[in-house]
Amino acid sequence: MAQAEVIGELGIEDAGPRRERGLWSDAFRRLIKNRLALVALVLLAAIATLAILGNYVDSVQRYDPRFQNYDHLREGPSWDHFFGTDNLGRDNWARVLQGLLISLEVGFGVQIFVLAIGLFVGGTAALGGRLMDNIMMRITDIAYAFPDLLFIILLRSVFQHRDLPLVGGRTQELLLMIFAIGFVAWVTIARLVRGQMLALKERDFVIAARSMGATQFQIVYKHMLPNTLGPVIVAIIFGIPLAIFAEAVLGFVGIGLQPPTASLGVLISDGYRYIQSHIWMVIFPTGTLAVLMLCFTFLGDGLRDALDPRYR
Repeated sequence: MAQAEVIGELGIEDAGPRRERGLWSDAFRRLIKNRLALVALVLLAAIATLAILGNYVDSVQRYDPRFQNYDHLREGPSWDHFFGTDNLGRDNWARVLQGLLISLEVGFGVQIFVLAIGLFVGGTAALGGRLMDNIMMRITDIAYAFPDLLFIILLRSVFQHRDLPLVGGRTQELLLMIFAIGFVAWVTIARLVRGQMLALKERDFVIAARSMGATQFQIVYKHMLPNTLGPVIVAIIFGIPLAIFAEAVLGFVGIGLQPPTASLGVLISDGYRYIQSHIWMVIFPTGTLAVLMLCFTFLGDGLRDALDPRYR
């Protein structure tokens, strides 16, 4: 009896060959099943949208974050000023929105910088032979030996009075901040990429591709790099809140982005002086920074579980 007739008699519907899900589609399905990670992702999308609109759409920002109104000094939250005003009468809602955008720009900008250096150093160390591996890892060890925050402060002090070509003002300060933080944060990604690629070099599918005549570029591009991206993406997501926190610390101690630009660290520092009498000046920027960092942390946890092959 034919297979189709047997299936018909048993009352089983023939659904045809099932298509196996790939790594990324399977990871996405697992991610959206993680409620905490999904809430963090939705909240991050809302925060990013609000930050972008708040800096370019007047109806969302409502007030110029640099406008000083001495008739409304240190006013509490109200319908006119959602987050109150600061010691110069500036609207804290508009300033928090500007600080949010700066934090996101620094967080993502640093990770792009880190990813570029980490992939180059880690990939070169893993694929360049024993001598190149030793050279790259010794450079990595030297960079890792410096205290992160102290090195960032030194880099900021050296370059903050240098003019960059084609850029200036807030853009120059932002690029220098991204460079200073990223210059000490690439070590983790470089080591991760090196370890992943060294392990993949001995895997059966890489050996099979090499025996079939694939070039080194094809092996790296088609086999090694896609299998390395999972842990790297998780590390990048976890690195974003660290970069945001580093920028906030620099702003708090007074060597971050300079006035009139408002970063969250600067807002917390300005409000800290009035914490006993006008606590909202600290609560709103601090709470915004905490929510932003928690969202990235929860999203990183969800991505780590979704991309872990042991859960597939």
